[in-house]
Amino acid sequence: MDVKQQFQDAHAWAGEVRMYDRILPGAFLGGILLFLIYFVTLGAPTNFPSGTLIKISQGETVAQAAELLKSKNLIRSTTIFEGILRLRYGTSANVVPGEYFFPGPQGLITVARRLANGDYELVPMRVTVPEGANTRQMGDLFNDKIPGFDEQDFLTKSASKEGYLFPDTYFFLPGESADDVIQTMESNFTNQLGDPTVQKQVVAFGKPLSDIITMASILEKEGATTKDRRIISGILWKRISLGMPLQVDAVFPYIIDKNSLQLTKTDLKTKSPYNTYTNKGLPPGPIASPSLDSILAAVNPTKSNYLYYLSDMHSQMHYSATYAGQLANQRKYLGS
Repeated sequence: MDVKQQFQDAHAWAGEVRMYDRILPGAFLGGILLFLIYFVTLGAPTNFPSGTLIKISQGETVAQAAELLKSKNLIRSTTIFEGILRLRYGTSANVVPGEYFFPGPQGLITVARRLANGDYELVPMRVTVPEGANTRQMGDLFNDKIPGFDEQDFLTKSASKEGYLFPDTYFFLPGESADDVIQTMESNFTNQLGDPTVQKQVVAFGKPLSDIITMASILEKEGATTKDRRIISGILWKRISLGMPLQVDAVFPYIIDKNSLQLTKTDLKTKSPYNTYTNKGLPPGPIASPSLDSILAAVNPTKSNYLYYLSDMHSQMHYSATYAGQLANQRKYLGS
């Protein structure tokens, strides 16, 4: 190849390099521009509220739905939302009424498609209600676990249901109403006590169900094992028969939100029908939702000569037949 040809080839190669030098930056900038356009118009807002539940009411227009979505930070632009719906579904585009759950960020196109097709994405939420929880604690739990849950409505409607909402693992949909949650838990309670074996023991005990559930709610808090719950059950029923006050600390978290280690002598005099130090007999109602084990302990008390008991710093129970024995146990296990 002569020098002239080499020069021409080099010149052509240099021209191609200059052309790519012009094209590549432009393509790069174009890509960034497209990304920014997508991010600003179609992408999910940076403050997209994951775990949000919204309700599209019957008869709500596309424009109204767009405003609601914008106000909840689920979309960036109402205009583009409406435009996408009309571009995809025509001038008669509409939104399907119902409750929509947004577990995480979703782009505007996805949001538009979901509302147009009625894709609610309502995935049941797993909620475990612990044994011994009261309705206030349940309300906090449901409010935390179930998107769109009305805690205040639940607290109002469950006030008379204390002790009768069975503790268990449930699956509730986002937006589940307080009525449905209460009905589900009440039905579970009825089914648990409707078991022939359980029902036979409850009936044979001969006391009103309200007394049994109230006692069971105390046993749930006072004893950690089946054995201890049944011994304590025998002690507390005996105290009632002797006209002694129950004097159980389990009621104070329910009354003044204090546990045994926090109580003062003044607290023990708190005026409340639930105070088992100042009132004889059972409290007027349950203080929590008892487990089936505690319910069975209430109707299967262990007979003993014990009249007193205490729990040491390691949650071990110690029993005595006399008050002198109780004082001795306090000195030995509690240092008081």
